[in-house]
Amino acid sequence: MAAAGGRVVVLGGKGSSLNSSSVFDISNGVARITIDSSALSRRSSSSNPATEKFSFSVPDYFTEVETRASFVLLVNKLLLSSSPSAAAHLLETFEQIADTLDYTLNDVASGDLAVLDFSVAVVDGVSSIIDHRATALTSIADAVAAMSCEALRVDVAPFNLMDSGDGSSAKDAVAVASDFKVFFNGSKLVNSGKKLSDPSVADIPSLHGNFREVSRWLHSKTRVQLNSGFRAGSVKDMSTALSSMALSLTLEELLALSQTALKENDHLWFLHIIYQLMDGVENIISWEGIAAFVSLEWSEVFVENVNADKKSEKKKKVVLGKGTSALIQFIKDRLLGGETKADLDNFSRDFLSLLDPKVSGFDDLLTKVKEIVESNESRRLPKLPKGTRDFAKEQMAVREKAFSIIVDVFKRHGAMALDTPAFEMRETLMGKYGEDSKLIYDLADQGGELCSLRYDLTVPFARHVAMNGLTSFKRYQIAKVYRRDNPSKGRYREFYQCDFDIAGQFEKMGPDFEAIKILTELLDELDIGDYEVKLNHRKLLDGMLAICGVTQEKFRTICSSIDKLDKQTFEQVKKEMVEEKGLTEETADKIGTFVKHRGSPIELLAKLKEEGSEFLTNSEASIALNELDILFKALAKSKCVHRVVFDLSLARGLDYYTGVIYEAVFKGATQVGSIAAGGRYDNLIGMFGTKQVPAVGISLGIERVFAIMEQLQKDKNQEIRATETQVLVSILGDDLSLAAELVSELWAAKIKAEFMVNKRVTKHIDRARGAKIPYMVIVGDQELSKGVVKLKDVVAANDSEVPRSGLLEELRRRLNC
Repeated sequence: MAAAGGRVVVLGGKGSSLNSSSVFDISNGVARITIDSSALSRRSSSSNPATEKFSFSVPDYFTEVETRASFVLLVNKLLLSSSPSAAAHLLETFEQIADTLDYTLNDVASGDLAVLDFSVAVVDGVSSIIDHRATALTSIADAVAAMSCEALRVDVAPFNLMDSGDGSSAKDAVAVASDFKVFFNGSKLVNSGKKLSDPSVADIPSLHGNFREVSRWLHSKTRVQLNSGFRAGSVKDMSTALSSMALSLTLEELLALSQTALKENDHLWFLHIIYQLMDGVENIISWEGIAAFVSLEWSEVFVENVNADKKSEKKKKVVLGKGTSALIQFIKDRLLGGETKADLDNFSRDFLSLLDPKVSGFDDLLTKVKEIVESNESRRLPKLPKGTRDFAKEQMAVREKAFSIIVDVFKRHGAMALDTPAFEMRETLMGKYGEDSKLIYDLADQGGELCSLRYDLTVPFARHVAMNGLTSFKRYQIAKVYRRDNPSKGRYREFYQCDFDIAGQFEKMGPDFEAIKILTELLDELDIGDYEVKLNHRKLLDGMLAICGVTQEKFRTICSSIDKLDKQTFEQVKKEMVEEKGLTEETADKIGTFVKHRGSPIELLAKLKEEGSEFLTNSEASIALNELDILFKALAKSKCVHRVVFDLSLARGLDYYTGVIYEAVFKGATQVGSIAAGGRYDNLIGMFGTKQVPAVGISLGIERVFAIMEQLQKDKNQEIRATETQVLVSILGDDLSLAAELVSELWAAKIKAEFMVNKRVTKHIDRARGAKIPYMVIVGDQELSKGVVKLKDVVAANDSEVPRSGLLEELRRRLNC
């Protein structure tokens, strides 16, 4: 397998490194290996440490390629250690490695002998071959599967995947689907009316996506191992990555063997099975490629003397996707050599050779596949950034309905609208959000100003009040905010907040009561289902922490930990408080006894105020209990206290809260977490100016409310109208001026109308039904000659003639306007 004239891979030189492709080429005789002279000169110029012999054996079931790969890695690892002479000795016998299974190396530094492990070199060497082949296979498998889909005329619906942007979609499956669309672009086969529904096709995005993910993971592991010395634990580490590779290849018999080998800790046998698995999968894909090509090009390439007139040929000519066509043409150019016909046996042999990674033509095929995918980038659908979403027409209808309800409630309470910039000076935002400050998006420096996207609407409101010297302001604002968070279902990086705030000196607990009342009104009128408003008081929390023995400087950071109790168990939170934040276990356990208190506001408050309660001994907690007493009585009188749950585990992680805090949680089947939150922040405005202006507010997480509203409509099978159009003016013909005259009369009368000019009446009816437009005004030659219009009730499916002069009056009557 010597590579007499192939490329040379030099090891041991300054800055040199080994990669999987080089190991693959050397192992298959496509490249040869040499040691940089500087590596040996470093050895000769240094002091000569004691050396010893090292013996090892190659497994008798290894192929020559696996053995050569193992030796390549052993040479490199010896060069990275203190035994370059041993590496040179091993290289001298490199071409005779098939003659024996047992080897002995001289000149191994005594210090290296303790860590020298041939199995490490074996695992890393064979893993690099598998890595190289798997990386190539991710592209080739997609190309072959695309040809098969065209040959089978499959239903391409499974490839209509989109990245949701919230982290809930499989990124690699979406990427696979996107690449397949490039191959299918313009196809008349997969997009024909005769589509084959095949479960195996539906699995392609997830299976190929999983293989991509596993291959990428193996590649990252292998890249590190190739240029590392003998590291303890590396064999087990690589076996974990290879186990995932085995699962993604899924050839049942070999997979079972590999799992048995892994359980018995026979890592080299396990590795050999994975190598065989890769052989089997490559073989299957190669024959699938032949079958697909022959199916698509049978009459063109393999059938002699096809007698058909040109008209018939043209009619039967199939139209493949642009990507598939380019691939087919490449294969024909490469394998037919200008001939128009081919013998099937010879062609199959050449095709198998083309798909053999050891043959030079394979690299050309791989390059062509990548070129097809990459050159079609302009035709690919663009992607949304993670954590963002588009609001399509149906979502916009839901959003507008929600915003209308929200604004109506805010204005009912006398709030005035405010709008602030999407970005603020960075100094304005910093130091206001505690541990969440790391989620702020910073912008590039603009002329010396350091700016950041707003994290919420509360801090910009406080800045506005302070900057303008306001002492009293009741405001609402609906705008987008930005957080560099991890996207998940219902959690975005860009999302709307609907805020209501009251700033100024008012009666005790009056603004707090109104804010919570508004919150219940909003959620009741949005009609999203059952919910609860969890409520607590920051001073009560501080008093509780003081009672438990927490020092004041740790109050805020411990509150951040307690705030995680809605997502984590107390044991997890306790571990964080003890191990990361320095509390004693006794203190953490005492906190645990308090945060378990949860229940009816009036009943739990009475319990906390009982004689002998520890809360009464703390001044901050005592103030909080008195304020809550006033608040709960007001909420009871306003008939909304049943929506409130007094919960001592509620902490709200933001630093600026000073009094009552609350959080609304949806209790229905749709899991979206918190849907609204707020509280009192008496010191925030004072941070920006000389005046301390107390304030309280609420913020509605409208994106999560949208998700609930959309799901409820789906559950009720309610169709959402994207438009409010009442009338479609339908002109049967091509007279745009007539359409303009009629529809303008309706617009002038404040009737919501659209128009359409088309000779086919069915087109008009389809348009009205599709958009759920209740009425049509139809005008054709017959109606024009009679001086009437035909008024059609689309839902009732009946129509009547109305004098042209009486159209407006009749429409107003029917529309009640």
